[in-house]
Amino acid sequence: MDTITRHPATPPPRSATDPNRCGMTTLVSILIPVLNDEANVCTAYYRVCAVFDGLDGYEMEVIFADNHSEDRTFDILSEMSAADERVRLIRFSRNVGYQKSVLAAYRAAQGACAVQLECDMRDSPELIPQMLDQWRQGHHVVYGVRKSPPDGPIVAANRRASYALIDLISNDDLPRNAGEFRLTDRHILDELRQIDDQSSYVRRLICGMELSQIGFDDDRQARTAGASKRPFKALLSLVIDGLINHSLLPLRSASMISTFVGLSTFLLLIGYIVDKFIFGADWLAGFATTTILLLLSMTLNAMFPGIMGEYIGRIFLQSKGLGRPLIDTGLNGGHTPPDHARWSPDRARIEAAEWGG
Repeated sequence: MDTITRHPATPPPRSATDPNRCGMTTLVSILIPVLNDEANVCTAYYRVCAVFDGLDGYEMEVIFADNHSEDRTFDILSEMSAADERVRLIRFSRNVGYQKSVLAAYRAAQGACAVQLECDMRDSPELIPQMLDQWRQGHHVVYGVRKSPPDGPIVAANRRASYALIDLISNDDLPRNAGEFRLTDRHILDELRQIDDQSSYVRRLICGMELSQIGFDDDRQARTAGASKRPFKALLSLVIDGLINHSLLPLRSASMISTFVGLSTFLLLIGYIVDKFIFGADWLAGFATTTILLLLSMTLNAMFPGIMGEYIGRIFLQSKGLGRPLIDTGLNGGHTPPDHARWSPDRARIEAAEWGG
């Protein structure tokens, strides 16, 4: 189990929503990003409902962030929200990417805490009571640490190497082998509402907050249905955002490497002059040496503007306000639900069984 604690684990003030006082219940927001998950949403809804049916003192709201699905996902979720007011739906006008959709769900959360959950059920909703117990102990973030991820060895090794690299160059502590399955306190949810970042990396934003964080062992399961929605291109983009958005080291490396190369060249020049004019060495003009130096110079000149261009591009997007996700439809959160067939947990169980969930 991995634990990060930057400040003493002082329980935040939750007396107003303490289920043990005055018979009140605590609202917990369940955040589920979806994209073409018609085979998973029924199972996810039913299993989350089953968890909270067995929890005393808690009630839930389920926020589905639909990243403009092109299958029946939106229709199914619309029927859910029409029948169950606890189900809230955010649908974007286009595919805005995983990180932006997740950040929008965090900002929409109304609970005393929020739990991010993958729709494919690789992380078990049945672990939510354990997360709530640790939250009650005063931890602001409770995250799952993957003990035995069911990924291939190459994928797992690449993920560990990426997180290690991000953690190495950043001032924040990124938990190793931790995924998106986490609980966050209301304090963090309020902070996330204030963040205006067009290339956000939500996991790093949360880890960078000076609050008590604790991990627990999480044995990930196989997907209930469907395939991964994150191709290699998306994973590579996430790594780049994690490296650049939260560290100046890539930018500073341009100056450091340039200084090192310049100093080395100066020392070589001194050595050449001493050897030529003091020891009388007969230096021959070498084609290979000249070519290597020219190629090295061209490489450095091309690499460093590219690094600076990454930062300049983000400054441009931030200043212009480009790339903000537009919500096409919001149900149980501002818009009137359409007239769909009634939905119920029983129907969700039936459809989940049909999909094999």
